[in-house]
Amino acid sequence: MKQIIAMGGGGFSMEPDNPLLDDYVLDQVEKERPKICFVPTASGDADSYIERFYEAFKEKAEATHLSLFKPPTRDLREFLLEQDIIYVGGGSTKNLLVLWREWGLDEIMKEAWEQGVVLAGISAGAICWFDEGVTDSYGDQLEPLACLGFLPGSCCPHYDGEEERKPAYTSFIKDGSIRPGYALDDGAAVHFINTDPVKHVSSRTGAKGYYVRVEAGEVEENELEMEYLG
Repeated sequence: MKQIIAMGGGGFSMEPDNPLLDDYVLDQVEKERPKICFVPTASGDADSYIERFYEAFKEKAEATHLSLFKPPTRDLREFLLEQDIIYVGGGSTKNLLVLWREWGLDEIMKEAWEQGVVLAGISAGAICWFDEGVTDSYGDQLEPLACLGFLPGSCCPHYDGEEERKPAYTSFIKDGSIRPGYALDDGAAVHFINTDPVKHVSSRTGAKGYYVRVEAGEVEENELEMEYLG
């Protein structure tokens, strides 16, 4: 069974006192202490980000991380395939994709997914799995970005958290510059099994997700049925 949990925002990095989404990720593995590997490539392997990960997960899981600036081993494939969960952090999606392809991590991630390792991530770590995403990687404005293509369509995180996200995403979909897809508020996540969205969960009572598409020339935001995890 292939699984991806795409989070629009939240988790330990945005909600340090609210572990609901992170606990949901851990609960997908039937082990008391699953092996979870944090991949902070998009943040440039920021030390403070890595420290927050360990603080959040050290009591709940066998936690480790993969830095491409200080690799833990030459055999990254073996290192990742022995994990139960790979949790990808936020930051620059473009830089993440460039570095992953240079190191061959794009193919390793696909192999891990196909072998049943749970893939999860927030923001850049969510949109990277789709055909396309909306990114601020270029600095001055939001733009569509081709991603890994494990999941069909597109994804836009922080839909309620950054005011420019919604108008940019809906505009891209309406003019055809990006495929229809998922808009996720901070605290909202979609759980895919294989490539099917089977569950929509949230760590906040008001957090929402949408499937956004064009119908009869107009943009439609089809609200997903969310399950609050609290």
